[in-house]
Amino acid sequence: MKQPITGYHRDEENHWVAQLACGHNQHVRHDPPWVNRPWVLTDEGRHSMLGVELECKKCNQGAPPDRQPGPE
Repeated sequence: MKQPITGYHRDEENHWVAQLACGHNQHVRHDPPWVNRPWVLTDEGRHSMLGVELECKKCNQGAPPDRQPGPE
């Protein structure tokens, strides 16, 4: 199920995680050549992707919402 990106945070290993409208989190790594997401490396790039829909595997599995981090 596709869900729009509503925000971002970093995990404990300092990787970027997209927060989706459904309440799930999804890593959005730039890890070439396997995953090419250079937009995640800059504030402007991440901001430009707000509202873009990602496939949420957790929704497809019926998983409960993830814990969202508080404001930094």
